[in-house]
Amino acid sequence: MDFNNSNKKEKTKSMKQQSMLLCCKLYISEARNIAALEAIERAARQNPETVIVNKFKDCAYNRVGWTLVSYVGHDDTGNPIYSPLQQTVLAMAEAAYEAINLEFHLGAHPRLGVVDHICFHPLARASLEEAAWLAKLVAADIGSRLQVPVFLYEGAHPTGKPLDTIRRELGYYRPNYMGSQWVGWTLPDILSVKPDEGPTMVSQARGIAVIGASPWFATYNVPIMSTDVSATRRIARMVSARGGGLPTVQTLGLFHGEDSTEIACVLLEPNQVGADKVQNQVELLAAQEGLEVEKGYFTDFFPDIVVEKYLELVSVD
Repeated sequence: MDFNNSNKKEKTKSMKQQSMLLCCKLYISEARNIAALEAIERAARQNPETVIVNKFKDCAYNRVGWTLVSYVGHDDTGNPIYSPLQQTVLAMAEAAYEAINLEFHLGAHPRLGVVDHICFHPLARASLEEAAWLAKLVAADIGSRLQVPVFLYEGAHPTGKPLDTIRRELGYYRPNYMGSQWVGWTLPDILSVKPDEGPTMVSQARGIAVIGASPWFATYNVPIMSTDVSATRRIARMVSARGGGLPTVQTLGLFHGEDSTEIACVLLEPNQVGADKVQNQVELLAAQEGLEVEKGYFTDFFPDIVVEKYLELVSVD
């Protein structure tokens, strides 16, 4: 046996895997049930080829986001045929549905399901088309095997339908409890909008999921030292592109704990309109309302750091 040739092939395979990476951001509607979160993370670690590079937990929002990375494998013609992320994300979703009941969920962040949002991003030399390929596979798995309605968006949707459009159609942005909280399932059990995968009948214990593929976005939250959520929402709207503010910025004004509110921002093109512009605009508008603003924070790393952490963790393993 030619061990040198074998080692060379393994090295080439490893180099390809490191340069063709996909990232999954997985958001679960739970942050207070430690046993449930541990079960989900055990499921994630069943496949050592998938790496958790970040976890962001917010108990006020009752929401956790995981950032997962792995490689994508191709056939001889260059078409994607395999990624460990597919089975890892499915295992995490299955564990989440077994451990969490949406009927008993209460939090200050909007959600439509236990597995609320899954987004795939290309990293390194991978493409958006490869991220979309994986998003559609995972959506089909969750829809058919776990019997949860799934709505696709952006790169995974046939017409590129935006995430916020789908959410608006489904009432995602409207609090259903005390004007500031989201609790249980209050939409009809039979959806009026046909999902892209899975049944039209919704389990109140599981809700629905939205799954998509997109270029990298950043999430940046700005604390407002006030419980006046109406004022925070006014500021949030004026900062957002939809409200005539900063282009490619989406915002939500939310309660965050007992003595503060927060503007949760999605920066769709963070290299063009970044956190500094958002922070400055929030501070300017808050001053007009007589409100104090704290320095904002990101809930995840940027792509180059995500890749760096993945490679470090893989080399350790």
